[in-house]
Amino acid sequence: MFFSPLRFLLLLLPLLFGSALVAAPAAPQIKAEGYILVDFASGNVLAELEADKRLEPASLTKIMTAYVVFRELQQGRLALTDKVRVSEKAYRMTGSRMFIEINSEVSVEDLLRGMIIQSGNDASVALAERVAGSEEIFAQMMNQQAQRLGMDKTHFTNSTGLPGPEHYTSARDIAKVTAALIREFPDFYRLYSERSFTYNKIKQFNRNKLLGKDDSVDGVKTGYTEAAGYCLVASAKRGDSRLISVLLGAPSPETRISESHALLTYGFNFFETHRLYQAGQALARPRVWLGDKPTLAVGLAEDLWVTIPRGNYDQLKPELKLPDRLQAPIQQGQPLGELRLSLGDQGLRTLPVLALEPVTEGGFLSRLIDKAKLWWE
Repeated sequence: MFFSPLRFLLLLLPLLFGSALVAAPAAPQIKAEGYILVDFASGNVLAELEADKRLEPASLTKIMTAYVVFRELQQGRLALTDKVRVSEKAYRMTGSRMFIEINSEVSVEDLLRGMIIQSGNDASVALAERVAGSEEIFAQMMNQQAQRLGMDKTHFTNSTGLPGPEHYTSARDIAKVTAALIREFPDFYRLYSERSFTYNKIKQFNRNKLLGKDDSVDGVKTGYTEAAGYCLVASAKRGDSRLISVLLGAPSPETRISESHALLTYGFNFFETHRLYQAGQALARPRVWLGDKPTLAVGLAEDLWVTIPRGNYDQLKPELKLPDRLQAPIQQGQPLGELRLSLGDQGLRTLPVLALEPVTEGGFLSRLIDKAKLWWE
């Protein structure tokens, strides 16, 4: 059964004017071991290279560290004003630091800024120990969240990103946790746009130099070890569109900046994102037999976003597929069919279509009339 009144014009315009698909140019050549460019709203991948390759994340690890801490804050098991006593392990961490003193008490809020802005390994360990009692147990929490988010190419053994044989990820997996962090914790995400942080009279600047190069960039995180190379997760918002780029294994700090900026520019210049339907929006009201009402509203459980090459909006083709007959009783949320979305002849997405309201069995007389009508069909 085909029924798509809300996108009738989308189907009609190509027939009237014969418009053709406009292809996006090829993605730029990027100097990195692996990368991915993703639209935040739709999740569509706009460009990628070795996005599933197992690579070392370096300090991009701290995105997951922050994600776990943010969840603790959201669920009330931790507060920004809580004081954390700095252990000897945290104090003696090598690499980038915020320079916290042993046995001093530092607020969770300061530790978060020290980890996010200054990339402090000492701050990361202090937070991990406060949340889980030890960094080892905290790493288990990180892996649990990675599994929940579908990061199947990832395993963490620490909260900092210091190298280890069983500490690895992929560009696609880092994009997943970054999108989850931005979506679930928009207030905390604002920390990633702060340009500097001063602690213990030491001022350090955010290592993400894209924050000064492009005003649309508001995060996210750099990383470096000799084994991992230079890494950068960047996110930028222009108008209603947000993109996330993940770049792993660039040869220099300048390259990770220029190549990340090239990816973002490519995405914004040659793609557009649209929300076609909202969750709970009635896509159609098909006939229901033997029920207490003659029709019911059907729709999607989630917003439908799509990212396509610019200039192709009139080539989108939604098709609503429902059974020829719907018969009561029908429960709210019950799957009834599917919505298939295509761009020209290319299939884009297929989503289940659900009943947005319940339909119970009708009375004896109404069911008798419906049965008679069905018999004569």
